[in-house]
Amino acid sequence: MSVDPDPTPAPGPAARSAFRLGVLAGGVLGLVVLGWLYRSGSLTPTTAVYVAVALYPPYLLVVASLLSVWLGFDKGPTDLRPVERSR
Repeated sequence: MSVDPDPTPAPGPAARSAFRLGVLAGGVLGLVVLGWLYRSGSLTPTTAVYVAVALYPPYLLVVASLLSVWLGFDKGPTDLRPVERSR
């Protein structure tokens, strides 16, 4: 009994470029918003440093995760294969 292959095609070079551009745009947008909030007085210097150090990296992970699902890079449990040590 064989398992039918996934009917959706694998992401190509255009998807990889879109992912890189999307992560870059999301990162720049996050820094622009952080700078704007600091310049407008909504964030104190201490809060701005906290946001940059503690909240910015998880924000980038969320951006990358959303882009990967949207562009078709997500893998389901059926796509995983066991890892075996070669002898």
